Amino acid sequence: METRLADFIKDTPEGREADAILRACVHCGFCTATCPTYQLLGDELDGPRGRIYLIKQMLEGADVTASTQLHLDRCLSCRSCETTCPSGVRYGRLVDIGRLVVEQKVERGAGERATRWLLRKGLTHRGLFGAALLAGRLARPFLPGALAAKVPLASRGKSWPKQRHSRRMLVLDGCVQPALAPSIDAALARALDRIDISLVRAAGGGCCGAISEHLGAHGEALDYVRRNIDAWWPHIQKGAESILVSASGCGVVVKDYAYLLRDDAQYAEKAKRVSELARDPVEVIAAEWKRFAPMVAMDHGPQLVAFQSPCTLQHGQQLAGRVEEILEAIGLELTDVSDGHLCCGSAGTYSILQPELSRQLRANKLAALEAGDPGVIVTANIGCLTHLASGTRRPVRHWIELFEGRLRSVAR
Repeated sequence: METRLADFIKDTPEGREADAILRACVHCGFCTATCPTYQLLGDELDGPRGRIYLIKQMLEGADVTASTQLHLDRCLSCRSCETTCPSGVRYGRLVDIGRLVVEQKVERGAGERATRWLLRKGLTHRGLFGAALLAGRLARPFLPGALAAKVPLASRGKSWPKQRHSRRMLVLDGCVQPALAPSIDAALARALDRIDISLVRAAGGGCCGAISEHLGAHGEALDYVRRNIDAWWPHIQKGAESILVSASGCGVVVKDYAYLLRDDAQYAEKAKRVSELARDPVEVIAAEWKRFAPMVAMDHGPQLVAFQSPCTLQHGQQLAGRVEEILEAIGLELTDVSDGHLCCGSAGTYSILQPELSRQLRANKLAALEAGDPGVIVTANIGCLTHLASGTRRPVRHWIELFEGRLRSVAR
């Protein structure tokens, strides 16, 4: 694609990167076939190819309108198009650049600005979110059905083992997951404890930065990134092997820290090291499988499971099929899930900002997941978990909980 970027962007790092991405696109349109919003709306401008044209026009100096903003807002950032693209177009990077420019050129209404500010502050502050969630749970019996479904029931985390092993791995403590489902990281800690690895929660860490980044607050996102690096760095210097992120949506961002801080002289090298150490739990469990395998209890009987592979796991981290291999290895039977590459509609704050599209995507995903009549739906991302659970009566759990539940007790 030929480009002539405008003066305001062409000589900036973002402009040079956008120019390279745009030039890689050959207009083939393969991306539209796997774009969830294009499939729902049938509008070229609500598919990757159309959005690429909009961003190109904007970066070349054309007027930027509320319509441009709307089409970019409707993008889920699922990156399914990247998996399909034969030219390797880095669409996710391009749409992030486009959104930053739109935020500078198109002013949102007061109500929309307030909503996005509340999301950035409320979801990323663990104390505020925890208090709001507790209030919602207390009021749940009195809420309308549709609203009550959005408030997940309490999930009790089992005991977290003591840090007693020489091998140590860090964990992203996160922002919403500790309140929504503390059982997930507790299960991961207990599983690793079985093979003599201690999972460490570093004081001072928190939100990975994804919420702020996707809501156009780039500087705020980088502050969260630096805070996590500062929290982890002393442990890395003392030999922590990996940084585990059990929410795949956060994991894809932590693996991107090197890119996000590439121009920060103080943090670039540290961020690069953090990205190198970042792992999804499935990568560690697969690497340690020879030690886990003898502990797996294969006599628990068959259990029919539907696995929802989050976009951030299969498209963002390129780990498609890895969790399914582990689930089958521990004796679970997986159902066939049609259109497994399509997004469930959670996508961070998308379910709040684009509720109608999100509900349609959730309905389609649940229909595919429930077609095989599974006893439980499992996933690898807290956002997908809560979003899916709000639309079904079937239990929805993180796969690591099923994995840890199938490990036999062993004498220590």
